[in-house]
Amino acid sequence: MSFSRGSRLDTSQVQDRRGGLGGKIAIGGGGLLVLIASLLGVPAELLEGFGLGSGQEQQQAGGPGLQEECLTGADANERTDCRIVGTVNSLNDFWAGYLPRYNMQYPVPQTVLFDGGVSTGCGSASSAVGPFYCPRDQTAYFDTAFFAELTSRFGASGGPLAEEYVVAHEFGHHIQNLTGAIDYSRQDPQGAESGAVRVELQADCYAGVWAANATEQVDERTGQPFMQPLTEQDLRDALSAAAAVGDDRIQQSATGQVNPHTWTHGSSEQRQRWFLLGYQTGDAGRCDTFSAPDLDRPA
Repeated sequence: MSFSRGSRLDTSQVQDRRGGLGGKIAIGGGGLLVLIASLLGVPAELLEGFGLGSGQEQQQAGGPGLQEECLTGADANERTDCRIVGTVNSLNDFWAGYLPRYNMQYPVPQTVLFDGGVSTGCGSASSAVGPFYCPRDQTAYFDTAFFAELTSRFGASGGPLAEEYVVAHEFGHHIQNLTGAIDYSRQDPQGAESGAVRVELQADCYAGVWAANATEQVDERTGQPFMQPLTEQDLRDALSAAAAVGDDRIQQSATGQVNPHTWTHGSSEQRQRWFLLGYQTGDAGRCDTFSAPDLDRPA
């Protein structure tokens, strides 16, 4: 999904910690960390290991690089870091306007760009964990190098909405943190029907809800839509990214076998179907994975 070229980006919503903060590898966080850790044999009950690290290091929001180079939608169409900024702007605007219909307020989460390693409220993490959300500090963390790996390592087709889907998925975890649903991933951490899988599929569905509504947002400074309408290629790119990070596909690639008993995120097909449900309905109320009798057939 492309941004309108004249749309103005708000870099104050993103902290740029690239080029400085390293640290130990943590067992905390969310996003792809849970999946990767499970494949490496890390006990599932530790995957949300809150309490590691202080997460106190700070850097000025935006950072000089973002503030100088991520100014408009045209920049977001050209650069991954600027695209993250624009997607964060869109997600914050959408959810802040959407949640009140459910009598919920939307505290804006923090977003951090990093490389190498980063210290968080859930512990210190290396770039190997991929994008993740930390419930303790209500922050989504992204190493921009991951998006190249999404294509080269995981086999996604690439494209703007593939990257935006990843950001929107992590913001879906923020919504779950507000509703309390994210706790299911710790109470029931692995298995094809587990709470962890249902949490991840719901975050995929929430990403689809955002994608369905994103093009209706208007940049108040220009009076023009903030983002351009989705194309068929955009949708194919998002579905390709969702499939690329399915448990079955990653397990098959890593070990040559598929073991549903250790799943934490759901199959490629499930991830695509729940994203599509959110996109086709535009209704977060349809994303109740916890009541779904069959995760293969979202209704």
